[in-house]
Amino acid sequence: MGSTSEFNRRDLVKRAAAMGIVALPAMSFLSACASSGGGGGDKAAKGTKSAKNPLAVNDSAGLDVVIFDGGFGDAYAKSALAEYAKAFPKAAGKAKLTSTQKIQSTLQPRFNGGNPPDLVDNSGAEQMDFGTLVSKDQLTDLNALLDAPSIDDPAKKVRETLRRGVVEMGQFGGKETWILYYAYTVYGVWYSRGNLAKLDAEYPETWDDMLALCAKAKKRGIAGWTYPGKYPYYFPFSLYPFIGKIGGPEVLRRIDNLEPNAWHDPAVKAAFEAYYELYRKGYLLKGSPGLDHLQSQNAWAEGKALFIPNGSWVENESAKQIAQDPHFQLAVGAPSSLSAADKMPYGTLWASGGEPYIVPKQAHNAEGGMELLRVMLGKKAAQNFIKQVSSLTSLDGGTDGVDLPPGLASAQTVLEKAGENVLNPRLQDWYVALEKEKIGVGAIGEMMAGRMTPDEAIKKIQKYADDTRADSSVTKYKR
Repeated sequence: MGSTSEFNRRDLVKRAAAMGIVALPAMSFLSACASSGGGGGDKAAKGTKSAKNPLAVNDSAGLDVVIFDGGFGDAYAKSALAEYAKAFPKAAGKAKLTSTQKIQSTLQPRFNGGNPPDLVDNSGAEQMDFGTLVSKDQLTDLNALLDAPSIDDPAKKVRETLRRGVVEMGQFGGKETWILYYAYTVYGVWYSRGNLAKLDAEYPETWDDMLALCAKAKKRGIAGWTYPGKYPYYFPFSLYPFIGKIGGPEVLRRIDNLEPNAWHDPAVKAAFEAYYELYRKGYLLKGSPGLDHLQSQNAWAEGKALFIPNGSWVENESAKQIAQDPHFQLAVGAPSSLSAADKMPYGTLWASGGEPYIVPKQAHNAEGGMELLRVMLGKKAAQNFIKQVSSLTSLDGGTDGVDLPPGLASAQTVLEKAGENVLNPRLQDWYVALEKEKIGVGAIGEMMAGRMTPDEAIKKIQKYADDTRADSSVTKYKR
């Protein structure tokens, strides 16, 4: 993920999911982790539970934190760790934070040895596969954290302070919560209000208007869209909510559940054909299939294209380029309406947790890892994150009293406008390899590069989904 799964993210995607970079296959690594038996690490004795220490943290135990060094950086986590050290001064000299872009290769020997960190920001190019982590029993259930009193209001549990859908995202078909998504990402079609104003235009709320605006831009030598062709799973950031808007949330639910023929739904075909028009009519920036996420963002920020599918981390990740144009006015748009027959109203969008944190089951100080997350979900730490990286957090209301930059203010506005019409696809969380390597690169990327028709892409994706459903080595999840 650029900052993603967001996509993880970032995180796609999923960032972010991860954030905006391909997640490497993690099965062999995690199988090795599971085979280690997890008996090599000593666990710190629990401390005394109290109002100030509801998770019974051992106040003299060390704390080992590993952060993905992506678009969000690690300064926000260091600030939170300093607050943790104030609360547990005996542990201050033993609390350490390590930053890396290579999560999997850095942590592999530690998992194998039964000595993983106490808290991990599992994001980026080497993001570990969550489905495999859960199925191999490698994670700590975070419900103890969620049921603990919040930092700011002890009368409220942590779970009661979180944005809609965040807790559910960390669950995999059961009541246990394995992941805490710290950032809150708004996905959509990002643009410059200033660049649209030069064309005497506003964000197009219908797809016909989108195509007309792209045609107008083309006449002036400006592309309508660009995208990271090397990581084409960025397209789902606007394509998936477009599908949901056209056919309703049930379409995305069936896709997430790997149901037979889910990808052959008419809403999928309509959305794919609409996006294919961008290629067919020459509205995509030439060379986009060969660009990575930063190159495509730079081209867009320089005004070579009007629109880019992305997550709200783009404001921080493209800050230097955007700052060069004082009239840029970054903003995000929800998917345009395809027709009056769409099942959901204009304003429907994808917004969900990003920057996924986990506490390994064999952590030396799991209570300390959860306590640091509790600190991070306090208003002070959340607002520090917002100011530093121009992104929302999962703390509901964390923006109160904060002067938001243009992109984040726009994200907050579209989120409020969406109301209950917020979609949260789970495919990128549950089946990382399927989503990124096969659907994204193998089909959507091929279609948008003109090497595959929409019908061919859909047929290929359905085959990928069917193969995943039939693979007994892959744990299945449903919603």
